[in-house]
Amino acid sequence: MPGPFTITYFPVRGRCEAVRMLLSDQGQEWQEDVVTMDLWQKGELKKSCLFGQLPKFRDGDLTLYQSNAFLRHLARTYGLYGKDQREAALLDMVNDGVEDLRLKYIQLIYQNYENGKAAYVEALPVQLRPFETLLSQNRAGKAFIVGDQISFADYNLVELLRNHLVLAPGCLASCPLLAAYVERVSARPHLRTYLESAAHRDRPINGNGKQ
Repeated sequence: MPGPFTITYFPVRGRCEAVRMLLSDQGQEWQEDVVTMDLWQKGELKKSCLFGQLPKFRDGDLTLYQSNAFLRHLARTYGLYGKDQREAALLDMVNDGVEDLRLKYIQLIYQNYENGKAAYVEALPVQLRPFETLLSQNRAGKAFIVGDQISFADYNLVELLRNHLVLAPGCLASCPLLAAYVERVSARPHLRTYLESAAHRDRPINGNGKQ
């Protein structure tokens, strides 16, 4: 049996919120080991981390670093990696696309928010078009990003899109399939309960107050 699960991270949604969404939607519980900046700056915890960074994820006696590794591990555990190798390959492609967009989002939030936000938002329709295209090719956008079952890539994509809806509330206006997809996935009963909880709502999206 998997677990118990522990997320070790700063008190933000950041790179762990997709993991939290996946676990909550799958009816799983986890513990939060919250790391303050004072503790992190002391350096001992940083030295103990494999790549010198957080988050860290524990599944019983298995310790992992790198948030996308967490997602893929849980996907294999709970059958969230597509129905066959073809779907698994497509999901890897989607998740890499999500990571590309997330890196651009992180750069904006932490390095160029005031001067770069307007240009970033203006370019978003082009950045989001591949995901809209993928949805249109899968049951006319009425299902998930790949196949007929939810996957780890869905949680990752929906979480990032929800962040963008905070950054720019109208950003999905040109992507109606994506807009409906975010609402549909977010309305899944267990996931909706989590998204409406204080554990989600009261946790900042990013560590510098920008969103």
